[in-house]
Amino acid sequence: MNIRQRTEEVEKSILSPYAVLSANSRGREREEVKCQIRTDFQRDRDRIIHSKAFRRLKHKTQVFISPEKDHYRTRLTHTLEVAQIARTIARALRLNEDLTEAIALGHDLGHTPFGHAGEAVLDIIHPGGFKHNEQSLRVVDVLEDSNGLNLTWEVRDGIVNHTGDNMPATLEGMIVKYSDRIAYINHDIDDALRAGILSNDDLPKESIEILGTTHKSRINNMITDIITESIDKPYIKMSKDVDKATKNLRKFMFDNVYIGSKAKEEEEKVQYIIKQLYKYFVDNPDEIPQDLRDKRPDDDIHRLICDYIAGMTDRYALNKYKSIFLPTAWQI
Repeated sequence: MNIRQRTEEVEKSILSPYAVLSANSRGREREEVKCQIRTDFQRDRDRIIHSKAFRRLKHKTQVFISPEKDHYRTRLTHTLEVAQIARTIARALRLNEDLTEAIALGHDLGHTPFGHAGEAVLDIIHPGGFKHNEQSLRVVDVLEDSNGLNLTWEVRDGIVNHTGDNMPATLEGMIVKYSDRIAYINHDIDDALRAGILSNDDLPKESIEILGTTHKSRINNMITDIITESIDKPYIKMSKDVDKATKNLRKFMFDNVYIGSKAKEEEEKVQYIIKQLYKYFVDNPDEIPQDLRDKRPDDDIHRLICDYIAGMTDRYALNKYKSIFLPTAWQI
């Protein structure tokens, strides 16, 4: 019995009957020789962490575009916070922590430069529309490495269903869906307070009274509530009061930060940049990187452009725009 098999046996003995056991994974699209040391889900996690798409997240916007201070979240720090919250819940519920972590680390790999502003404009100008969760799945399936990362079915399912109305097939995927919301609501409040967009007195009192008055207490209370409501159950859920308070706080953030605040005042500018880049590559398809064209020779030009732009970091997109549209003397 090798180390992987021993780990799989430990899972069988300690995990909840509702957990997905590594040995019971529905597998990969392409068969592979099993690792002697790591389970399939551990292997997926490692492939995501070592991917180029994961590294690029450090230079992609979460909410604040091109923040000048050091402590604002990026798409990478958001991802790490989601993974931490998700692992805490999974461990407490005796679900598969490795599967949960792999989904969490991969859930935003397809996000555009400039956060949801980039996603929104690509959804408009790309003929096939654009959703970052679908692009995240495309990244791990076909764009990363020479032929995708060949992840397990359970990780892929959790990535594509982490947002929107679709539900993941596993409890581990459901944990990530909740953890994503817990993370972004709370760290976006923290960033908005730091930026002076909000004050603590602005936060909706009916939500704060239930969830807590501090960043730490809100996260702790949300996590504790999910664990209490879901332990030894075949589902993941919040209690009625905490769920209502969380949704109310999320709505407040959309009304006061995500839409119409000075956090978003640069959005029209960056959306213009993406529109101009998209149009330029439609007219100049030969300037799409050769490796992308070689990898996807049967894809139409719009699909290639969408993949190229979605994969850009904020600074790469800005520099590409400058190099194409600004005279050399102005590229400062």
